[in-house]
Amino acid sequence: MTTQVPPSPAVPAPGAPARRRLPAHSSPLRLAGALAQLAALGVVGPILAGAIGLLLGLGVGLLPVLAIGVVFLLGLVYLLFAIGWLETARIDGLYDAGLPALRPRRMSRRTFGGFLAMVWHQFIDAPMWRAIANLAIATILGWITLWLFQTLVSSVALAFAPLYAPDGVAGFLGFDVITGWAPLVGILTFLASAAALVGIALLHGVLARVIVIPTREAQLVEQARVSDVQRAGAIRASEVERTRIERDLHDGVQPRLVSVGMTLGLAQQKLEEDPDGARALIEEAHTSTKAAITELRQLARGIHASVLDDRGLDAALSALAGRSHIPVRLDVRLNGRCSRDAEAAVYFAIAESLTNAAKHSRASECRVTVRVRDDGTLWARVEDNGLGGARVLPGGGLDGISNRVLAARGAVRLDSPLGGPTALEVSVPCAS
Repeated sequence: MTTQVPPSPAVPAPGAPARRRLPAHSSPLRLAGALAQLAALGVVGPILAGAIGLLLGLGVGLLPVLAIGVVFLLGLVYLLFAIGWLETARIDGLYDAGLPALRPRRMSRRTFGGFLAMVWHQFIDAPMWRAIANLAIATILGWITLWLFQTLVSSVALAFAPLYAPDGVAGFLGFDVITGWAPLVGILTFLASAAALVGIALLHGVLARVIVIPTREAQLVEQARVSDVQRAGAIRASEVERTRIERDLHDGVQPRLVSVGMTLGLAQQKLEEDPDGARALIEEAHTSTKAAITELRQLARGIHASVLDDRGLDAALSALAGRSHIPVRLDVRLNGRCSRDAEAAVYFAIAESLTNAAKHSRASECRVTVRVRDDGTLWARVEDNGLGGARVLPGGGLDGISNRVLAARGAVRLDSPLGGPTALEVSVPCAS
């Protein structure tokens, strides 16, 4: 079974700017970059369109031969995704718009139906199609750009026509121009072509803003939606944590302390009549008191590990692995500290995963991997070789992990087929 809480990288943190927008007046460098890219798209765009048409034709034509046709149609879907990903990256790099990279869809469950659902949702992905639509328009603008570049070069040549066409007539774009008028026509055509190229570059930026980059209103709506989800996750995580603390106190520490009180009461009654028996009861109460103190320390450590603040996530996880009831292979590679909330969320997820593995999975070992990715995300994976079949149940440990990570603006992915292994992946923005 695979359970995934999708991330929302497109939405900035509450209180942060919604997203950097295209500048009101494009710089000359940005205009030049847009023209260069449009010229390249004028050449590459038709090739991509031909590849799409070829895969579509082969897929539909060979659909009666089910396996072959489906393979071509599957290739078409992921070619469209690759094109959309590249176009999104191109627009983001050109205009510094802060666009999130397109991400491939993942299976919600490991079945054939789950695979078909994944492919279908990938095919109807709205950001992908917006990027493809922008690429199609940019390809048309690229053809116009190439023609305008040709006109620009020809107009320069026409302006110097009296030097190389002394017979009185010069050719220009299929027309004959009298040599005496050639400099004037060449200069005017050059200015008109240059102005048209600037207009094409500006139009490309405006269309990219309309098609690919969401409006500010859409960003604010999405930000409000994700903030509501994060707030609900934080509330739910606090409820689950409070319930866990109450359960641990009621089932563990409280009965032990009651037993200590009763044992001391019996010792007090026997103090004069049976000093040796009273001494034994006091020793028993002392042992129970130390056990209660140990349980309280473990409970406090479950709420928040002090070593996490003092020495960081690497040291905290090393201590956690040392206390684990099953062997843990720890692979942590961090080049610095992340925010307190991010480290606490990842630590809690790993600690709860190791506890679940020890209690329910019958695993003989666990592997914990922690990295800071290039996009500034603190990523962790916990994998055990147990029986699998883990599910997110309301109030359970996995539910607490999901809510706590969601409250930190992160994402959780659980992959636990029957028979194992179980793998839990957590991604939290390092600055959350």
